[in-house]
Amino acid sequence: MDRWACVDLAALPLQLLLRTHPDWAEHPAAVVAEERPQAPILWVNERARRTRVLPGMRYAAGLSLARDLRAGVVSDAEVRAGVDEVVERLRRFTPRIEPAEREPWVLWLDAGGLGALFPSLRRWAEGIRDDLSAAGLRATVVVGFTRFGAYALAKTRSGVFVLPDPARERRAAEAAPLERLGLPPTLLATLAKLGVRTVGAFVALPRAGLRERFGAEAEGLHRLAAGEAWAPIDARPEVEVPSARWVLDFPERDAARLLFLTKRLLHPLLGRLVERGEALEILEVLFVLDGGRAREDAVRPAAPTLDAVRILDLLRLRLEGERLAAGVVEFVLTARGTPATDAQLRLFALSGLAPRRDLEAGARALARLRAEFGDAAVAVARLEEGHLPEARFAWAPVETLAAPHPGLVADAPLIRRLHAKALPLPPRSRHEPDGWIVRGHGDGPVVKSVGPHVLSGGWWVREVERHYHFVETARGDLLWIYDDRRRRRWFLQGEVE
Repeated sequence: MDRWACVDLAALPLQLLLRTHPDWAEHPAAVVAEERPQAPILWVNERARRTRVLPGMRYAAGLSLARDLRAGVVSDAEVRAGVDEVVERLRRFTPRIEPAEREPWVLWLDAGGLGALFPSLRRWAEGIRDDLSAAGLRATVVVGFTRFGAYALAKTRSGVFVLPDPARERRAAEAAPLERLGLPPTLLATLAKLGVRTVGAFVALPRAGLRERFGAEAEGLHRLAAGEAWAPIDARPEVEVPSARWVLDFPERDAARLLFLTKRLLHPLLGRLVERGEALEILEVLFVLDGGRAREDAVRPAAPTLDAVRILDLLRLRLEGERLAAGVVEFVLTARGTPATDAQLRLFALSGLAPRRDLEAGARALARLRAEFGDAAVAVARLEEGHLPEARFAWAPVETLAAPHPGLVADAPLIRRLHAKALPLPPRSRHEPDGWIVRGHGDGPVVKSVGPHVLSGGWWVREVERHYHFVETARGDLLWIYDDRRRRRWFLQGEVE
């Protein structure tokens, strides 16, 4: 049975502000949208609430109620960096993590299959809470059986909770008040007039006409709470932090020579950041000294940059200000980035430091392939209008090579590789003592299946009815298969990497 966990870092922007200013914890504190008197207050701590300072007020109005009110701005970039920090910490406990789109400080975790690594799910959840607490962050961790159940309890409880069975989770989720789930105030007021104040009362409403009466958001929540909108965890892929290492032949203490070697590694690191649409925020330098000792330094520019000269100048000042205790025998550079502006990326491309591609040499290589294997050997996929997956693209010959212009995306898409022709699969047996073996015993049986997604039509040429499924095998392969109802056979359409 699947186990879900939900981690809620309530009011994360406020937590980040108080972590930066720990002395503010003893005073009324608030996060404001801007540093001006008329800026709205977004988040407040409990001390501010006691003085009747509430979110939505103007900063000046809050000061009139609490003269010792402390306030600051937490940018979207700081929140993203905070969420990234949390995700990296959570990777020590599970590889599959999904931040919520609307509330990125709410994260869903795959809690299944961890019995061999942790004594119990409670110890696992307590470890998450303690690890985040050590980083100065307060979190609620709930381990349940469904996406919505774990979320609803994380929003209404504090601490660590592990639900023993689905029935207990369902009862607890139905008792959760709607006002804790982040619904719009107007929707809450409308539902309150009908006496609907809990999840259970909300789910009891008839679904017919729900969108017309209360909107798409209410309908989506209703389907999720009723268990009709199941979706697997959309795990954020782990992004490797760019780093480079240099081993010296002899110990080196001269700062100028060390900077020269650092420059040789820095430019490729900046190029890797640009490929991800990022600028350097922090350059971490680990010097391994002669004798085995290590020295760690971190250079932080005033603003994220791709200017290597500025970064090296800061590193030079650091080395000259605090001399090395011994010669350096090895050093490692780690470049931590943050989303870059379009202007920064264009300037880096014009600087001559960006990696270049020789398009003419590439064209000559492709011409040799065409000469040896025929013109059809070099082709590119073009999108086409089609009903079936195999009809939605066509192969077109490559005439010329052009420089790539990839768009910037927040998350790398998964690659779904299609077979040129769907591969027939063995018939499914009526008796499956070892589980459903889709492709062969080497893959193992199916452990999870999502579907069916029905695709029908084609009556204008040849009628088609396919029931598509995504299935995960015991070996971890994610296959895209379909049941051809006309031909009465299963086929493998492709695989997801």
